[in-house]
Amino acid sequence: MIFDFIAPLTIGLVGSFHCIGMCGPIAVALPLKSHSAGAKIAGGLLYNIGRTLTYAVLGLLFGLLGAGIHLAGFQQWTSILLGAVMILSVLFPYFFKQRISFSALFTGYAGRLISRLRKMFSNHSYQSLFTIGLLNGLLPCGLVYVAIAGAINTNHVLSGALFMILFGLGTIPMMLLISLTGNMISARLRSGMRKVVPYFIVLLGILFILRGLSLGIPYVSPKAEKLAPAERSMDDSCCH
Repeated sequence: MIFDFIAPLTIGLVGSFHCIGMCGPIAVALPLKSHSAGAKIAGGLLYNIGRTLTYAVLGLLFGLLGAGIHLAGFQQWTSILLGAVMILSVLFPYFFKQRISFSALFTGYAGRLISRLRKMFSNHSYQSLFTIGLLNGLLPCGLVYVAIAGAINTNHVLSGALFMILFGLGTIPMMLLISLTGNMISARLRSGMRKVVPYFIVLLGILFILRGLSLGIPYVSPKAEKLAPAERSMDDSCCH
């Protein structure tokens, strides 16, 4: 489904302005080799490839979870539930003036991970940059949770991994730019783009709900049987 390819790239591209808050300081402080522009670009790419590889592993795991949900016959309800959670995560703070922070659940874990990352910043090797990226991909992040929801909703192990890879690729342009140029992006632009993110999450939530409702809308909300072509073909073969 085309949604499974466009959505993760868009989440990454739009969400990367939000990522500046969490991962931006890490990207700016990366121990890049400064003797040439090529070395800096290579180091920045290795860091981002490491992040994306971690996202791919997460996609495999949560894609497996989605496959299990699919086999159990709950994929439609799961899509609706994930969409509702996305929307509520935005609307709840707006109406009740209380911010929901899923990352707060992992405060101790994040602190230990950041402490380990800091120890690696004195090492300017490419291996160190790649490892920093791998660990960075494990930091709690609201946009990563949104992407993981998409990976679950693919209902397939490899599709889940691909979803997260595309999400990672979508974040690379902005994160690489920050690594190479420092925090030169204007605060006004960053603030404006961050304001777009909640609307984007609500839109994704609506799309998830529509997909779960199986209204027969091409590409947006296909009928339930079209979400499971493998099962349909197996049933047809059994009848002949």
